[in-house]
Amino acid sequence: MDSTKYINDLIKNRRSIFPKSYNGKPVSKEIINQVLENANWAPTHKHTEPWRFKVFRGKGLHKLSDELVKIYNEITPTEKQTDRKREKIKTNPLKSDTVIAICMQRDPEESIPEWEEVAAVACAVQNMQLTCVANNVGCYWSSPKTIYHLDSFLKLNKGEVCLGFLYIGNYDTQEFIGKRTPIQDKVSWIVD
Repeated sequence: MDSTKYINDLIKNRRSIFPKSYNGKPVSKEIINQVLENANWAPTHKHTEPWRFKVFRGKGLHKLSDELVKIYNEITPTEKQTDRKREKIKTNPLKSDTVIAICMQRDPEESIPEWEEVAAVACAVQNMQLTCVANNVGCYWSSPKTIYHLDSFLKLNKGEVCLGFLYIGNYDTQEFIGKRTPIQDKVSWIVD
């Protein structure tokens, strides 16, 4: 297959595949390592490389699940808590083969705007997602409110913040249809 068509297809076929669709089949450690390695090649202004990752697998998924439920119970007013939401928070990590906490380490010199550091991390996550698609592995980036209460659990350094979780798992192939409005509606050409 020609490389231009391959990359175009890869980008257009990237979808969020949620943990409820994962089939429990293991994702190889080699694929997870490749996901992380490709994240490391994201663009980064002034080479700050702000992305940091905490990888949960095996028993680590149970620890993450327990912590997320504990935080949910602590930060959500009792009258707003639901068993359905609690169950989803608990089971999403357990349905996944791997969960990667997506973190950003702010440049201590603050030599570039913070939004550029966040953008670099987002580019790293896009590389991770495309690597999953290329390997027929599902993934989903989630940023629940609990991420603001994980500093000690994730052992975050000064200036480091959690931006969410990338849930990863194998899934039974099915067609996930993407939708986008035409690019022409979002572009203005200035040529004169």
